[in-house]
Amino acid sequence: MINLLQRLVLLHLCVVLFCGESIWGLNYTKYRQVGDLRLERIQKHLDSLNKPPVFSIQSPDGDIIDCVHKRKQPALDHPLLKNHKIQRVPPEIPKVRPIAKQEEGEEGGKSVNTSQSHGYIRRGAWQMWHQNGQRCPKGTVPVRRSTVHDVLRANSLYDFGKKRRSIAPLARRADAPDVVSGNGHEHAIAYTGTSSEVYGAKATINVWDPKIEVLNEFSLSQIWVLSGSFDGSDLNSIEAGWQVSPELYGDSRPRLFTYWTSDAYQATGCYNLLCSGFIQTNSRIAIGAAISPLSEFQGSQFDVTIVIWKDPKLGNWWMGFGDDTLVGYWPAELFTHLADRATMVEWGGEVVNSRANGQHTSTEMGSGHFAEDGFGKASYFRNLEIVDSDNSLITARDISTLAENTNCYNIKSSTNNQWGTYFYYGGPGRNPQCQ
Repeated sequence: MINLLQRLVLLHLCVVLFCGESIWGLNYTKYRQVGDLRLERIQKHLDSLNKPPVFSIQSPDGDIIDCVHKRKQPALDHPLLKNHKIQRVPPEIPKVRPIAKQEEGEEGGKSVNTSQSHGYIRRGAWQMWHQNGQRCPKGTVPVRRSTVHDVLRANSLYDFGKKRRSIAPLARRADAPDVVSGNGHEHAIAYTGTSSEVYGAKATINVWDPKIEVLNEFSLSQIWVLSGSFDGSDLNSIEAGWQVSPELYGDSRPRLFTYWTSDAYQATGCYNLLCSGFIQTNSRIAIGAAISPLSEFQGSQFDVTIVIWKDPKLGNWWMGFGDDTLVGYWPAELFTHLADRATMVEWGGEVVNSRANGQHTSTEMGSGHFAEDGFGKASYFRNLEIVDSDNSLITARDISTLAENTNCYNIKSSTNNQWGTYFYYGGPGRNPQCQ
């Protein structure tokens, strides 16, 4: 059995080898010495985060997916969830208003020709770890294993798995707050009014692999469900979508992600399962795992449907993936304002512009193409819906849109019978008009 000293020596060697590594053309970290004490603290944190698995699955992309007994998952370590009983009663699914035409097949099913262009939407963008045919058994949940290298890419152990809080808010309309303003964050979003009473949101998003210029930048496309004050420290936010984040994951693959906070990103919450809080109930979806296949420029479009809503029975906030797959929930105990309801929903893209070379980043949003390029070229959100007080899904109407710098990233919304309320968004970042 390897002892602690031997483990630290091996880890130290791994760190030295790792520091010069380049993945997908991105320089990883600067060469730096990592002391044994720091490595010991990191390993202690990882030992608490990586629960003993029933068994593990090696994904083709290098991830290790641990199948952890659902009652031993990281969520239940949260102080507010000491006495929490995992919800066994299925949540009350939001009611769907009748639609004129069913437009989507089953997961991985037949293509659907859209009225947008001569292209196809293929449902069933799934996850790479499924490709070897292995699954986690019933009664377990799949958890992406965290490594020492994952932690070392973060600024600190405290910052691991957290969004960087904003430094100063950007100038914007008072009714269009974003959830992480300033600090180089740029957006192309659609949003509802702040006076709304909202109990959830839904959208279907096509998945791309935007290029990232430097390690500590990211590009994501997500839904935000929000409540609380946007200029204070009590903002509650629940988020889900797909993101490319080399710093967080160590590669440039688009991955399914979640996030939550109850204090405006100060101390609470994290990405995925990198802290306690989100309770997973599904044995087939690994949060933080790579999505595959992906949309192709002027080719097939692969999209995913995400829904977040408050269960009217028990008050927990549930997440669904695809048409009818429950992933898990954020217990109501985690929140203050969201313990009641949400007041705003946002849909759209976000990037970090670090201006590493004194110029605007070339990190792409969405597909890397502007909204006006349309279907098969630009990224989209379609069938935007909100959950009302009757637990019914209704089309999101009278949405507003916002993009800080339309020469870099933009957004254009519209409606039709098939896609309901939808928008195209994104952009290449740095270009002759965006410096």
